[in-house]
Amino acid sequence: MSEFVTAQYDPRARDYVQSAVHAAGADLDNMAALVKSAGADVVLDLGCGGGHVSYAVASSVDRVVACDPTASMARAVQEEAHRRGLDQVNPACGFAESLPFADASFDAVLSRFSAHHWADLEAGLVEWRRVLRHGGLGVLIDTVAPENAMADSVLQTIETLRDPSHMRNYKVSEWRRLLAAAGFEIEAVTEMRLRLDFASWVGRTKTPVLHQQAILSLQRATSPAVREMLEIDEDGSFTLDTALFVLR
Repeated sequence: MSEFVTAQYDPRARDYVQSAVHAAGADLDNMAALVKSAGADVVLDLGCGGGHVSYAVASSVDRVVACDPTASMARAVQEEAHRRGLDQVNPACGFAESLPFADASFDAVLSRFSAHHWADLEAGLVEWRRVLRHGGLGVLIDTVAPENAMADSVLQTIETLRDPSHMRNYKVSEWRRLLAAAGFEIEAVTEMRLRLDFASWVGRTKTPVLHQQAILSLQRATSPAVREMLEIDEDGSFTLDTALFVLR
C-alpha cells in the first residue's frame, strides 16, 4: 500500500511545491508561530509533500528535516529550499510507519495534510511519539471528516475518486481517540474550513476525466443537507473541514 501511494505522487512533486492551497493559510501561520514560541532547534516535517511547512519554520530553527516517502518530492523540496536560500532544510525519505530516525531525535514533529494518506495511522502516530523528545511539541494539521454519517460517506468517496491513494479523512472524535491511544496529550484543537477550487483540486492529482465526472455526479445527487454542509457549487468546488492539534 505504501508503495502505491508513492507511485501516485512521484510524477506530481513540482505541482505540490507550486500549489497555492498548500503554500499559505492561517493554519500554516499558526504552526510556524507555535514552533517559534517553543524554541525548537531540530524539527521534523513529516510527510512534507511540497515542503511548505519546512519553508515556513526554517528561519526560526537550526535544522528542519523534510521527510517524505516519495523520492521525487524530497528532491523537489531540496531544490526549492536551495532556491530560497534555506540551508536549514534537509530532505529525507521515509514512511511515517517506519521512520529512519533514532528515538527522541526531534524537539518538534509537524505534519500538515499528510496523515490521510498513511497506510497505518496508528503505527505512524506511535513512530511520531518515538522520535519526539520528552516534552517536545507536536503539531498535526489535516483535513477531517464530518461527524454526520452521510456527509462522511460522500466526502470519502469523492476523495478516493479524485486520488486512489487517499486512505481516510478521520473525524475529530476519531483523532482524539487515536492520539490519546498513541500517548499524546492534546493541548488544543482548532477547527477551520478550507475552500477547494474543483479545477485545481483535480488538476494537482491528474484525476481522469471519468472520475471527475463521477465526483460531479455524486455531488449533484447527494442530499441538499450534505450539499449545504460541504458548500458544494455547481462547478464542483466545495469546502472541507480541517483541524489543527497541538500535542505534547
